[in-house]
Amino acid sequence: MINAPPMDDHVIVEAQVRDYGFSSPQQDEIWRGWREGQSFSLIGRALGAPTRHARRFLHQSGGIRLTPRQRAERHLSGSEREEISRGIAARESARQLAGRLGRSPSTVSRENARNGGRDRYRAASADEAAYACGRRPKQAKLAQ
Repeated sequence: MINAPPMDDHVIVEAQVRDYGFSSPQQDEIWRGWREGQSFSLIGRALGAPTRHARRFLHQSGGIRLTPRQRAERHLSGSEREEISRGIAARESARQLAGRLGRSPSTVSRENARNGGRDRYRAASADEAAYACGRRPKQAKLAQ
């Protein structure tokens, strides 16, 4: 018998995933049951959900568990953007904000300019825009 490596069902893929109303622990239960070879009807019954929802939930990913998106440490976090927003309201300069955040002044300045300038900067909308711009796959620049 050949010793197979342990199965890792997490793959980093960017995809739109519908949860069919399953909570995160329920999704884990679906994956566990599927890995153990349980039928979809048994999985659905255990969760009190229709069999077709469990089947569709697994089918949409092609049987590969997708990991949630995580931001790189080098990118500004939501709390840093909130701090920038507060600093702008307090009329602080980009250099003062950068010093407090431990970032380059150009990073703070670009973040400010990219999201409406000092008059219109909002941390929540800036964070959403950064998240949306980082999505993959992107359309090719020539196609745009």
